[in-house]
Amino acid sequence: MPTTAPAFSDATASDSALRRFLFGLPGVDAVGLEARAASLGTRSIKTTAKAYAIDLAISMIDLTTLEGADTPGKVRALAAKAVNPDPTDRTTPRTAAVCVYPDMAATAAAALAGSGVKVASVATAFPAGRAALDVKLADVRDAVAAGADEIDMVIDRGAFLSGRFLKVYEEILAVKAECGAARLKVIFETGELSTYDNIRRASWIGMLAGADFIKTSTGKVATNATPANTLLMLEAVRDFRAQTGVQIGVKPAGGIRTTKDAVKFLVLVNETAGEDWLDPHWFRFGASSLLNDLLMQRQKLSTGRYSGPDYVTVD
Repeated sequence: MPTTAPAFSDATASDSALRRFLFGLPGVDAVGLEARAASLGTRSIKTTAKAYAIDLAISMIDLTTLEGADTPGKVRALAAKAVNPDPTDRTTPRTAAVCVYPDMAATAAAALAGSGVKVASVATAFPAGRAALDVKLADVRDAVAAGADEIDMVIDRGAFLSGRFLKVYEEILAVKAECGAARLKVIFETGELSTYDNIRRASWIGMLAGADFIKTSTGKVATNATPANTLLMLEAVRDFRAQTGVQIGVKPAGGIRTTKDAVKFLVLVNETAGEDWLDPHWFRFGASSLLNDLLMQRQKLSTGRYSGPDYVTVD
């Protein structure tokens, strides 16, 4: 059953109104949340369903390179892999997107032109988010102008943790306005929010501010996506659609490396939000190494054996 939330038509009218709304949300039963996530993670799927899940997971990946040493050549190579993940098997799905820093968005856009693979760009002083708002908005404008189809922004965790919720809301609103036609993913950095209640509150702030996706993490801290925090965010988008009719996507990022991990997350999606979210338009994996394991497992299913160490590229 959807979690009951108070009416929120006027929730963002003032800081005090938003605070009342957020603290009126039901508290999270941490033990129950973790137990349900663990229970769903034990579900097993058979060969045909596993093959479907692998292809679905590949199609949901935001293939990512976010390093200071990124070069145009590396981005072009990653784009080629996103379009054609397995050159030996042209039935392999394309990934959903390639995710890069704003200064690499133009390179990615040129490499992906006409492919159907989206260009996602982290912005707003990723990953720390420690910059003035005008700098963050300029970061977004630059990425969109360079061809980004999607913007992954980070919230001001300092503002959130000090209780300045309206500031967080207004910043997301301002970034959304700069996105134009680009879809906005709002990153909470759940590992820094300390409690499940805070993750629920951050989810609602993001959704109220117009996020197209809510995203767990930057992948740059010790604790990133977990089954429990992703389950909590899936409950939030489910409840938000039940109350507003608006569907919001979810993107767990960081730490999802194996096919087994990916399948667990797909089960969470199906059992919590429902089949409507089992689509790359509404669910993504923020990952770099996950694709290689999916390709290895896909080949094992089709041939009965694993290939050698050179079967997949090392990103």
